[in-house]
Amino acid sequence: MKSLRLILSNPRYFGPAWVFASLNILFGTWAIYIPTVKEALAIDKSQLGFAIFFLSLGVFTVFPIASTIINRLGVGKATWYGVLLSCAAAILPLLAPSYYTLMAGLFVFGASNGFTDIAMNTLVTEVEKEDNQNFMSAAHGFFSLGGVLAGLGSFLIGPLDNPVLHMGGAIVLVLVVNIIFHSKFKNVVAAVVEKEGFSLKLFKPLLLLGLISFIAMGSEGAIVDWSGLYLKEISIAPEALWGAGFLGFQITMMVGRFLGDGISAKIGSIKMVALGTLLVIAGYALVLSTNTYFAIIGFALSGLGFSVMIPEVFRIGGNVKGIESSQGVAFIAGSGYAGFLCAPPLLGKIADSSSLITCFWILLFTALFILFSTFILEQKRRKS
Repeated sequence: MKSLRLILSNPRYFGPAWVFASLNILFGTWAIYIPTVKEALAIDKSQLGFAIFFLSLGVFTVFPIASTIINRLGVGKATWYGVLLSCAAAILPLLAPSYYTLMAGLFVFGASNGFTDIAMNTLVTEVEKEDNQNFMSAAHGFFSLGGVLAGLGSFLIGPLDNPVLHMGGAIVLVLVVNIIFHSKFKNVVAAVVEKEGFSLKLFKPLLLLGLISFIAMGSEGAIVDWSGLYLKEISIAPEALWGAGFLGFQITMMVGRFLGDGISAKIGSIKMVALGTLLVIAGYALVLSTNTYFAIIGFALSGLGFSVMIPEVFRIGGNVKGIESSQGVAFIAGSGYAGFLCAPPLLGKIADSSSLITCFWILLFTALFILFSTFILEQKRRKS
């Protein structure tokens, strides 16, 4: 809670945290209108899925060049420009008059969000270094808060009956708050790194961190996509409880991120990832019991575990010796997005040929791999 109080009491920390919320307010507002866009353009689910692929494609396209642009602009200015780009791009998919312009709009939206994502995580990493404060996890909590705000905005769908007007309101909210607070972070510049000569050994920590990010975000995507179906088909839950696993997962994700920085400051990032993984493993065990109420608790417990994992991996990656913070963040973010994109459909094929229970056994074993990886990371930390 200390980091949350820090953010709410100091504009220097609230400004970057609000960028996190901004990104999910914009994305979440787009997401609630996906069915409306599908109906307006008269496209089927397959076409919609292919169009949404361009959102991910935009994110991946910007990753290789993002760190270079961020370092040239300065991470503070890059974050502010990223917010402006994301606000401008957010309206494009809802204005699309055709299927092909929808794909183009989503590509631009994805690229803008990807750039802002890397910039804002690098910004928090640098502010943490300058001030010797931990608030990365709480900043990610604000990302979750942005999703909650976007979800509450869904109640405006009926009264407004206008997707473009609704998104316009979200953009105004994001812009007004950012205009007030961006001066508190716009002059932050990433510290110059004295780079060692090229060595594969130098990049080993990033490779392992990237794999952890891939697994963690892929697992998050799987829970988001399948928790309801698991409760319906495997746990035979009543219809009123089909969304309970997802809701529990989202709530604990937000709460865990607001609490995570204080614990991380005491035990360190690597132990924090290990602790989060133990919670995830316990959560999967409850889910695999197939009992409805145990499964719901299991999804919530998994959310608590995953809530601290990605922020801590970003924090570790932004502080790897000899690697610029923006490069470390970009690599880990790219790995995570790849997992979020690839894992659900890959596991979906397994579910088709076997069952959802098999999928969650696989997710349990990948969590065990993350736990094993934390021991390797801790050994490397002690040697360095």
